[in-house]
Amino acid sequence: MTGSEPAASAPAADRITAQLRVIRSGELSPATAQTSGMIRSAAISGDLTGARSLWMGRTELPPGVNSGDHHHGESETGIYVVAGTPVFVCRDPATRELIRLETRPGDYVWVPPHVPHREENPSRDEPAVVVIARSTQEAIVVNVDGL
Repeated sequence: MTGSEPAASAPAADRITAQLRVIRSGELSPATAQTSGMIRSAAISGDLTGARSLWMGRTELPPGVNSGDHHHGESETGIYVVAGTPVFVCRDPATRELIRLETRPGDYVWVPPHVPHREENPSRDEPAVVVIARSTQEAIVVNVDGL
């Protein structure tokens, strides 16, 4: 044994979750929580990979579309902008004014737990594509009526 193989006596589930795994773009699953306007796809989750404390996926916002207002419960969310220029909108808790965070490819956005927000795609012809990582194992999405 070279140290890279699992022990022969390890349970099957431990052998599966102890191995590196490549998830190809065509293997992403739409069977995850959704918000209107967005197309979310899971890449790493308990169901797909056996992940125990991480959820990761991809979201696409078509040109000119705004998502519904939502938050992610107890989960912290990290977002990496892959393509497009999505705008992240939330409400300032002190002033109640809307805050608009304009992003571009290569930017990162942190969304704290329980903070209502929405994504907007101001482009008329380019989709906004982001990669999302969550601190909870599944994709918590709570759709709300407003920010």
